[in-house]
Amino acid sequence: MKVLVAGGAGFIGSHAVEALRGAGCLPVVVDNLSRGAYLPRPSFYRLDLLSFELKTVLQRERPKVVIHLAAQVDVGLSVADPLLDARENILASLNLLQGCLAAGVAKVVFASSAAVYGEPQRLPMDEGHPCQPTSPYGAAKLSVEHYLGVFRTLYGLEYTILRYANVYGPRQSLLGEGGVVAAFCRRLQAGHGVKIYGDGEQTRDFVYVGDVARANVLALVKGDGETMNIGSGEEISINRLSRLLQAKFPGSPAPSFHAPRPGDLRRSVLDPSRARRLLDWSPKMPLPEGLGETARFYHDFEWR
Repeated sequence: MKVLVAGGAGFIGSHAVEALRGAGCLPVVVDNLSRGAYLPRPSFYRLDLLSFELKTVLQRERPKVVIHLAAQVDVGLSVADPLLDARENILASLNLLQGCLAAGVAKVVFASSAAVYGEPQRLPMDEGHPCQPTSPYGAAKLSVEHYLGVFRTLYGLEYTILRYANVYGPRQSLLGEGGVVAAFCRRLQAGHGVKIYGDGEQTRDFVYVGDVARANVLALVKGDGETMNIGSGEEISINRLSRLLQAKFPGSPAPSFHAPRPGDLRRSVLDPSRARRLLDWSPKMPLPEGLGETARFYHDFEWR
């Protein structure tokens, strides 16, 4: 099966490309390289999703499925510049969907986010949890989810929506909520203690990038018309995360604590049971082992 991966040179995208190849698929990558530079060979197009050439590429390659991972992922930037965020996350997605229709694409697998839920009203958050995003980034992700529903109803373009928890692993950038793992690794690698905002008892749901890539491969042929959480289902405090990572960098200093950041959620964890039922997916990588893989990658990493 030929699969076009939008954003396939980035953090999650590059792992998805590897997983697709491992499953016997033929991946084609479109990426503007603004978020990553893990270049696949040979089927790579350096393109922005808003470019006119995107439709030409889709019609030339004729993929059966498109995995849409391209995004502006900095929540803070979305707050500072909502128009830019809407351009990169809503308008670019619409241009991709229009191109999919013109090229006869059968299905889109869309990378959404736990940010669509906003402040938790209950935990763990399942897919029936109210969606009240508290950032333009979350609002944009939810908007694209709605557009996918409209395109399915009007034009028959199939979809599966995957709402990610905090994805971590090798090749992660410092951007986005899940970037805390990369940020901690950067400081520990440099011999500094990690910075923790607040008391460190705030919790998040961390899911390994290899498990996320596997969910995308499964969604190629499963979960039509469905929305599913992709997370570990386990609440991890930032203090525990810090201790686990410090153990991977022996001799590292103790963390320093700073004033809480405005708008930070106190607790967050997703319920992944629907993905277990509909995709036959569940996370396989335990957090300590996943952090070990991540730390090994960053031990010799040259930050830019």
